[in-house]
Parts: sequence; C-alpha cells; structure tokens
Amino acid sequence: MKKLISLPAHYDGENIILDTPFELKLNDKLLVTVLSSSDESDDKSEWLNASINQLNRAYTEEEPQYSQAMIKESNPEYKK
Repeated sequence: MKKLISLPAHYDGENIILDTPFELKLNDKLLVTVLSSSDESDDKSEWLNASINQLNRAYTEEEPQYSQAMIKESNPEYKK
C-alpha cells in the first residue's frame, strides 16, 4: 500500500504552492483536494467532513475488538 501524506497548500493564481517543505520525486502521483475560500463557516464544515471521512477510513467495521485480557497497562485516568 502506498503511503498517503496530506500537506497544506494554496494556489497563487498560477501554481499550487506547498505551505510545508516536502521533497517530491519526478512523476510522484498527487491527489488534490480543493477547499474553496468562500467563508469561514464553510471552511470549518469542510474540515470537519474531511476529518470524519478519514476517521471512517481508519476505523472500519472490521476494526478488531480488544478484550480486557489483551490490555498490558490500563489508563488510571480512564472513566473518571
């Protein structure tokens, strides 16, 4: 499986500019997601939706259930 990395970027009117330094190799494949800058409330909603989608991809129905016996060290602050 190929490694997926998300990087902040912006469009300057001519080019897409990465906001974080990152070395790209020749012919690297890119996925571009455009977040329109309409207004702040739309931006927040878009980020929340993107976060939910990524969490849904990370924690699928096939996520294993961990029993109490599998826990090596419990968190003493849990359920306080």
